[in-house]
Amino acid sequence: MDTQTLAIGSGRMFRYALGSLLLLAGMTLLAAQGLAWLDLEPRLLRALQGGGLCALGTALGAVPVLVIRRMPQAVSDSLLGFGAGVMLAATAFSLIVPGIAAAEQLGLTPWAASGVICFGIMSGAFGLYLVDRKVSASPERLVVVPGRPIIAPRIWLFVFAIIAHNIPEGMAVGVSAGGGMPDADSLAMGIALQDVPEGLVIALVLATAGMSRVKAFLIGAASGLVEPVFALLCAWLVSLAEMLLPLGLALAAGAMLLVVTHEVIPESRRNGHEKLASLGLLVGFCLMMVLDTALA
Repeated sequence: MDTQTLAIGSGRMFRYALGSLLLLAGMTLLAAQGLAWLDLEPRLLRALQGGGLCALGTALGAVPVLVIRRMPQAVSDSLLGFGAGVMLAATAFSLIVPGIAAAEQLGLTPWAASGVICFGIMSGAFGLYLVDRKVSASPERLVVVPGRPIIAPRIWLFVFAIIAHNIPEGMAVGVSAGGGMPDADSLAMGIALQDVPEGLVIALVLATAGMSRVKAFLIGAASGLVEPVFALLCAWLVSLAEMLLPLGLALAAGAMLLVVTHEVIPESRRNGHEKLASLGLLVGFCLMMVLDTALA
């Protein structure tokens, strides 16, 4: 079978997928009810809800792996480009611009406000770079278990890189919600949209490498759980001091910029589908720009 065609699984896999969607819907309703019982400060609750929405987007994206055995590389690269565009627009319109405005509201001059944001961007990018360098420098070890497929270390590294870059996304949601930013909800929605192809990419990469589709789905769905955790943590930190708001927005922006330029865009163009990846990036950027401006 041509590796560039979609391979659809059996009827049992369709039932698995339908059951997973119903399970996610039920868990979402239970989580919403649970949040209503929590006596959280409104901004913290908003951050937790936004982070949960992002995690749900990742989980929904992983569902198709139960019925799709492989995806055309062109589609995968287009989805990665789309995610890169969403993240770039979110960085500009939901993090950097509001960060400068928040710094000016604290009494800083435009030059000083821009300087604070530049410092935060560079610090956020450098911090994530150190984390990425530490992970990449770890020795590649294979644990061979009889009867189980061997997943190459580079596959796990790619999966961990995607999971790690969910952290600054959760930070962005938490900082914007904790700071009471008016476009916090649109930012969470935009990140949730670009998390959908990420969940699918993780699950498909693992399934293609030989892992069972159910296990690949579970790992893909769980990869977004770091987002509500960091969203709640950053919202709490921002609520402690006003000055942390512009700096937190800039830190998240720097981390996201590094992820997009160092991981997502190169991966989307690695297989010779540069035009499709660029088109996906433009579509994602415009969609997120609309969510951040016209619908904010």
